[in-house]
Amino acid sequence: MAGNSFGQLFKITTFGESHGAALGVVVDGVPPNIPLKEKDIQEQLDRRKPGQSSVTTPRKESDQVEILSGVFEGKTTGTSLAMVIYNHNQKSEDYSELKNIFRPGHADYTYLKKYGIYDYRGSGRASGRETACRVAAGAIAKKILAQKGIVLAAYTLSVGDVAAQKIDASVIERNPVRAPDMEAAKRMMKRIEGAKKEGDSIGGVIEAVVKKCPAGLGDPVFDKLEATIAHALMSIGGIRGIEIGKGFAAAKMKGSEHNDRFYATSDNIQTHTNHAGGISGGISNGNDIVVRVAVKPTSSIAKPQETIDKNKKKVTLAIKGRHDPCLCPRIVPVVEAMLAITIVDHLFIQKALYHE
Repeated sequence: MAGNSFGQLFKITTFGESHGAALGVVVDGVPPNIPLKEKDIQEQLDRRKPGQSSVTTPRKESDQVEILSGVFEGKTTGTSLAMVIYNHNQKSEDYSELKNIFRPGHADYTYLKKYGIYDYRGSGRASGRETACRVAAGAIAKKILAQKGIVLAAYTLSVGDVAAQKIDASVIERNPVRAPDMEAAKRMMKRIEGAKKEGDSIGGVIEAVVKKCPAGLGDPVFDKLEATIAHALMSIGGIRGIEIGKGFAAAKMKGSEHNDRFYATSDNIQTHTNHAGGISGGISNGNDIVVRVAVKPTSSIAKPQETIDKNKKKVTLAIKGRHDPCLCPRIVPVVEAMLAITIVDHLFIQKALYHE
């Protein structure tokens, strides 16, 4: 199966399925002598793991990571760094009735058409559980960024029609939906719990911001920084749209309104606004990189839906099992991970090509 790798000089390759023995990731391009322990990875995985609250799946997985290679005496060696996460709480019997049914919103039909076979137990490689591998790799990328003074954070900007009215980074990890607004978080919880009671699910928007990213990252044509960011984030299951800076709102603006006008300080050149979201001409300009992604409602819902089976016979489906009524809280650390991996890859490319 192709498409299991991402990145050029900082490259990740993931493997494993939701109901297989384990999932894992191999990270190539990790510089040597970076202090790294399993707990550094575990801290990030704990933010993504299931069973965190009433608005996430009740599946109980510790998501305990084991570093297999690439670390010696607490430091990276510069060789391939491999990590594995064993599955312990699969309930494959929850999917036995779905063996011959095409679930609405899932990849059953497309996988079958492409490969002639598909793993109906939790969707196999199409499962959101694959993202644990990305978060593990992203933890390393975050350490590299931290060494360079680059910080990033993502948060749930909205759930359904409930949106955060302010951005307070200090409260993001203090509420179950990872919203930057505690009052809005309470209303988001009610919206999610309401959908859950109906046997349904709900979507939302996640925003991510990269601060102190140097100017000059990205290439002008096919490997524009926003193009690779889009590739990284759109590769996450459940993401259905992306915008940078003003994004789609720019379509309603005039050039005189959208252009970020320059001004000079004693030691730098800056802009009065950041409508471009920190990227101009495909290259970072030193402003905050601002990205938003649209997260679809979870496809697995208990509410009855009409679909068909492999024999093209109509059936009514109500999906059993343990599923997130809203994907946003657990996708937040995945967005951070993929964004961190992308920025690190561009930093390494910039250094390799231009010796910076």
